[in-house]
Amino acid sequence: MEESVRSQFLIDLEDELFKGAVTLSEWCNFIVCESDTTFIAGADLATIITAMAGIETHLRTEYPLDRRANLCDLIEQAPLNEDLKQEIQTLRKYRNRWVHVADPEDDQDLLDNSEKYTQELEDMARQAVRTLRRTIYENQWV
Repeated sequence: MEESVRSQFLIDLEDELFKGAVTLSEWCNFIVCESDTTFIAGADLATIITAMAGIETHLRTEYPLDRRANLCDLIEQAPLNEDLKQEIQTLRKYRNRWVHVADPEDDQDLLDNSEKYTQELEDMARQAVRTLRRTIYENQWV
């Protein structure tokens, strides 16, 4: 996907999901911008990782729990609708597969099917920027 198409995807997401106003912490705002930058540049794995960082930062700011609460607990205890919680959990589990590679020496499938993984990462990056926006725009002032 070309940069112009990726940029338009983000613009379309804004048009679809942003209906009012939100307050974001500076940390969250910075991470969202980084996620957008990596998405437009085509760095799909980086997009997924930074989008999840943005989601976690927003949840920690908007719905504070114990500072040591793990991401799973933050998601489950946040007053988000259930389909958004499930979407975040799916993204979290996908991210974990890449961040916590169980057996890095077992790479034959990646070598044999790199196009499959590239397409999967692109699809998940699109989902990640959508989920990030659904999360930060969940509690808008309209």
